Amino acid sequence: MKKIVKYSSLAALGLIAAGVLAACSGGAKKEGEAASKKEIIVATNGSPKPFIYEENGELTGYEIEVVRAIFKDSDKYDVKFEKTEWSGVFAGLDADRYNMAVNNLSYTKERAEKYLYAAPIAQNPNVLVVKKDDSSIKSLADIGGKSTEVVQATTSAKQLEAYNAEHPDNPTILNYTKADFQQIMVRLSDGQFDYKIFDKIGVETVIKNQGLDNLKVIELPSDQQPYVYPLLAKGQDELKSFVDKRIQELYKDGTLEKLSKQFFGDTYLPAEADIK
Repeated sequence: MKKIVKYSSLAALGLIAAGVLAACSGGAKKEGEAASKKEIIVATNGSPKPFIYEENGELTGYEIEVVRAIFKDSDKYDVKFEKTEWSGVFAGLDADRYNMAVNNLSYTKERAEKYLYAAPIAQNPNVLVVKKDDSSIKSLADIGGKSTEVVQATTSAKQLEAYNAEHPDNPTILNYTKADFQQIMVRLSDGQFDYKIFDKIGVETVIKNQGLDNLKVIELPSDQQPYVYPLLAKGQDELKSFVDKRIQELYKDGTLEKLSKQFFGDTYLPAEADIK
């Protein structure tokens, strides 16, 4: 009888030990799986709303949630957002500190030579914004001698710098600032300068949310598709293939449209042919 009890005790200890080893083995596997994922650092300067903004201390907005959807349930990548100044977005891509960036980024030839463009995720044409009581500005042909505020190295800043190079006898007056777009729009409403060129979605959102009813929007012609793109550092070809494929999937399953309606209030998506 004593032998049976002894054997049973040893068997029980063996089972416990086996269970502990199995648990340790399982834990090590999970840790190994997590460690094998590559961390993708996505840079942004945190504006403009509704593309990117902070809510309760957390980044959100259309582009942020699209990126989260792109990497959701990936067994290869983990995504992390890092907020920086506008110039720091590009400096970080150049230095391989960031893998990717989202910041309401449009296409330019200069950027295409330095970075990789993923498939477009939104359509967002530029517009001209002026005060309703200002009848002197009706199109880009009227901005000579008028003033505006721009952030250095942005698409609109480069566009207006090119305008001045073409119109040296009557250039537009460029006041460079580090203010965010909401602050710039409030100053335009207060009459501190004459006009602003920016994207339609951002403009309409700020006018509505800030109650800037004394401003009006003038549509501008465009010689290229006014799309918004995620940007990737050079050499991130494998990551670009993954991102492009996921954007196509999110377009087809309705996720992009759902997020567009949630953050923009309507569907502002690229043509399906342009994301293939």
